[in-house]
Amino acid sequence: MTGFLLYARSRAVPLAVCALAATTAFAVWAARGLDAYLDPGRRVPVVALAPLLAAAVIGTSLHTASDELDRTAVRPWWPRRLAQLGALTALAATLLPLAVLGHAETFGAPAMIRNALGCTGVTAASAVLLGARLSWLPAFGYVSAVYLASVGTRGRAVTVWAWPMQPGAQPGAWAAALAAFVLGAAAYAGRGARADGPRG
Repeated sequence: MTGFLLYARSRAVPLAVCALAATTAFAVWAARGLDAYLDPGRRVPVVALAPLLAAAVIGTSLHTASDELDRTAVRPWWPRRLAQLGALTALAATLLPLAVLGHAETFGAPAMIRNALGCTGVTAASAVLLGARLSWLPAFGYVSAVYLASVGTRGRAVTVWAWPMQPGAQPGAWAAALAAFVLGAAAYAGRGARADGPRG
């Protein structure tokens, strides 16, 4: 096996790819039962939760079983980490919009891609701080809180702090999600996931 294949296998990347495909299938199934042709706003749960599930899958693949070896390696690890995170994020951003085709101006593909980027960025940053096993927790808490708090809220600031619930191409929502992704990806590429404590 080549070095890249060994790296992918050690991070359970093939399993993560299968889980992302399953997440997409679940999102497509869930979106079909929402009668979104009557009201595209009914897609909000799918547009918010499917990227969150995909980010959790990506976050668990950021785990390394050989943290000490990684830190003492001769070659820098940041290109591999960045390639892994970028490839899985690109896959999620390509697959998940299949669940919400049409109505791009409301809760369609642009909102799904934006949320996939933002949630993955938060998860990657959390992996650096908390470890890969708990990396999904801050994103889950944030998206859940925003889902509950943003109902009926108006104003310019809401497009920034409530970016997971915003329709289409809101500039403030895109800026917040892209910033989360860039900062999270940079932190993970530079530092790697925090070593998880011993099990049991």
